[in-house]
Amino acid sequence: MSAFFATLETILQETFLGISLSRFAGAFLVLIAALIMKKVFAHLFVKVIFPLATRTKSRYDDLFLQSIRKPAEFLLVIIGMFIALQILQLPTEPANLRRGAYGLFKGLVTFDIAWALFNLVSLLEASLAGWVSKTESTLDDHLLPFIRKSVRTFIVFLALIMTIQNLGYSISGLLASLGIGGLAVALAAKDTLSNIFGSMMIILDRPFHIGDWIKTGDMEGTVEEIGFRSTKIRTFAKTLITVPNNIIANLSVDNISRMPKRRIKLTVGVTYETSPEQMRRAVEAIRNLLRTHSAIDQDFFLVNFTEFNASSLDILVYCFTKTTMWGEYLDAREDVCLQIMDILEAHGMEIAFPSRSIYLRNIDEEEALPLVEH
Repeated sequence: MSAFFATLETILQETFLGISLSRFAGAFLVLIAALIMKKVFAHLFVKVIFPLATRTKSRYDDLFLQSIRKPAEFLLVIIGMFIALQILQLPTEPANLRRGAYGLFKGLVTFDIAWALFNLVSLLEASLAGWVSKTESTLDDHLLPFIRKSVRTFIVFLALIMTIQNLGYSISGLLASLGIGGLAVALAAKDTLSNIFGSMMIILDRPFHIGDWIKTGDMEGTVEEIGFRSTKIRTFAKTLITVPNNIIANLSVDNISRMPKRRIKLTVGVTYETSPEQMRRAVEAIRNLLRTHSAIDQDFFLVNFTEFNASSLDILVYCFTKTTMWGEYLDAREDVCLQIMDILEAHGMEIAFPSRSIYLRNIDEEEALPLVEH
C-alpha cells in the first residue's frame, strides 16, 4: 500500500507546462465540486426558493428569480474556475498563460452579469406592461417591445465591448468607427428618430387619449389612433388627418374633451328706446333665469349691462353648463337664449340690430346759397 502511495506521489510531482500534476488534480477536484454545487443549488432553487416566491401575491419576485436562476448557477462554475486558476498558478513565461486565463475569467464574469441583466429586462417589461394596460393608447403598446429590444441590444453591445477590452484588445478604434457610423445612421434616420422622440413625449405628457376632441395648429377633430410614428385625427367633416408625432409634440394642444364644463357667453343688444328701469328688471330676471336653470352650473355666472354700443345697449350673459356633451350643451344654450327672448318681450324691450339714423333738415330758399354761373 505504501508503494502505491509512493508511486502516486511520484506521478503527482511530474510537471506539465511547468505545473505539477498535483495542482492539476486539485484544480480538477475544485471544478467537480463547483459542478456539484451547481446541481445542489438548482435543486434547492426548484424545491425550496421558487415555491416560497410563488406564495406571495406579487409576480415580480417570481420573474426576478426566473431571470437570475441560470446566471446564478453559472456564477458557481465561474467561482470554481477562479479557485482552480489560483491553484494552478499558470506560468507567465515563455507565454503569459496566467494573463490570458484571467482575461478569460473576466470575460466570463462580464458574460454572466450581462446574461442576468438581459433576463431582468423581462421584469422591467412586466412592470411597464401593467402601466401600459391601463391606457387607451396603442402607442405605448408598440413602444414597449421597442424599449425591450433597445435595452437588450445595449446590454449585449456593452458586454461585447467589455469582453474585448478584458481580452487585452484596444477598443478606441472600434468606438471611433461606431461613432462615425452612428452619426451617419442618425443623420439618415433623422425624421424617424424625431418621430420616436415625439412618440415618447406624447406617452410621458399624455396631452390626449383616443376619443378626445382636440385642436392643434389648424387641425381640429377626434383622436382616432395614436401610433408609433403618427397620430390620426378624424375631423368633423369626416376626413382623416395623419400627423407625424414629432410635429404634434411641438404644437400646443387644446384638449376640449377635458374641460369640466362648457361656457356660454352671450352679448344681448337691446334698442336705445329701453329705459333704465326696464334694463334693471331685465338684468335681474336673466340672473334669476340662470340661478334656477337646471342645466346651468351655479358656481359662477354673470349678467350685467356693460356697454353703450353704436346701435345697442349690451347685456353680457356669462355662464357654464353642467354638461360637456356637445348636443346637450347646444340644447341648454338654445333654451337660455329662448328664455332671454321671452324676458325681453315681457319687459317691452326689443333686440337691437345694426342700424343708422339719418336726419334730414329743410333749408329755406332764402338761406340757400346762390348759384354761381361760370
